[in-house]
Amino acid sequence: MNQNLARGIFLILFSLAFGVKSFSYQVGTFARSGPGLFPALVSGLLLLIGIISLGRSFIAKPVPMPLNLKNIGIIVASLCGFSLVSSFVNMTAGIVFMVFCAALAGTNYSWKRNAKLAIALLIVAFGFQKLLGLNLPLY
Repeated sequence: MNQNLARGIFLILFSLAFGVKSFSYQVGTFARSGPGLFPALVSGLLLLIGIISLGRSFIAKPVPMPLNLKNIGIIVASLCGFSLVSSFVNMTAGIVFMVFCAALAGTNYSWKRNAKLAIALLIVAFGFQKLLGLNLPLY
């Protein structure tokens, strides 16, 4: 399968799934936006990118799309592990687990890079918790 074609189709389907749902909320205007305006705008831009990618797939040379089931399994396991560790320990441990586990799917493994990425994600999570008031079980 052509990677560019698959990317375009995926982006179009993803944008339509969220775009159609966003119109079930009040959109409002740019001066006084409703809860559906931001998702509608983002899905519209994503739809545009998907259409461009789809059109490009017919013009550009096809890029083969390898299907690496091992890496897919590692990513799914890291997401499931994040959920389990977050439920039974806390979300901080879940984020660290997810970063280090998902990195196994890469071509090279660096624990220093993984530690920096985990710290950056933890800073974002604590920012969401403290600044936005989200109820995240980080500790």
